[in-house]
Amino acid sequence: MTICYFTASGNCLYVARTIGGTQLSIPQLMRRETIRISDEAVGVVCPVYNAEMPMMVRDFMGKAHIETDYFFFIYTYGAGYGEAYAHAKLAAEGAGLTLSYVNAIQMVDNFLPYFDMREQIDTLPQKNVEGQLEAVCRDIAARKTVDVRITDVTKDRMAMYRKRLADVWLRKDTALSYSVNADCIRCGVCAKVCPANNITVTAEGLTFSDHCEVCYACLHNCPQHAIHLPKEAGTLQFRNEHVTLKDIIEANE
Repeated sequence: MTICYFTASGNCLYVARTIGGTQLSIPQLMRRETIRISDEAVGVVCPVYNAEMPMMVRDFMGKAHIETDYFFFIYTYGAGYGEAYAHAKLAAEGAGLTLSYVNAIQMVDNFLPYFDMREQIDTLPQKNVEGQLEAVCRDIAARKTVDVRITDVTKDRMAMYRKRLADVWLRKDTALSYSVNADCIRCGVCAKVCPANNITVTAEGLTFSDHCEVCYACLHNCPQHAIHLPKEAGTLQFRNEHVTLKDIIEANE
């Protein structure tokens, strides 16, 4: 089994490791000229961003050549996942694949404009992440299948979420609005954890480019907490307790 994952806060890396098999970083795969993956089971683990998958994951689905008898998608989410299942099915079909199984695991939502990380962390016990993971692992081990139906209502909702959420928040130029305070020590961690190679660090400071993935890896993993959004619901950073900064760097650098 092969798992392709996209991670910024460590949630998806933890899920991918728990499911098992060979784990491949999508940001690293995307730096290859061609991506070919062949296994009896292949899965994608990624977060829900504004009711759909991250932009890089969508690009990955369009670029990768995947051969498998069992293709699955596992999302992580906090508040909701909208029509993310439909996006997974359509992305699979676009890649010439049949989506065998899809599920979503509720974890910490690290979308800083809306969610305070302290409140999110405090709700973790009632979310029973480990129980959700066990159920997903059982389903995949049993090669369970699900059928995602895409109706006209589904399409209308997808269009609504796209207009109200994705088109507003998932913009490649998002990082151009980030600020860096005087606590920055030019350590370069932000550039190393960025999956899109969107940050340049020099002696003079940080420069953000226009191919941001809006994953907030730079904000959550900065050792000095020096990078900020124009609007934040709280000041606490978040990284999955089972994942280290070194893990994030190795996944995304």
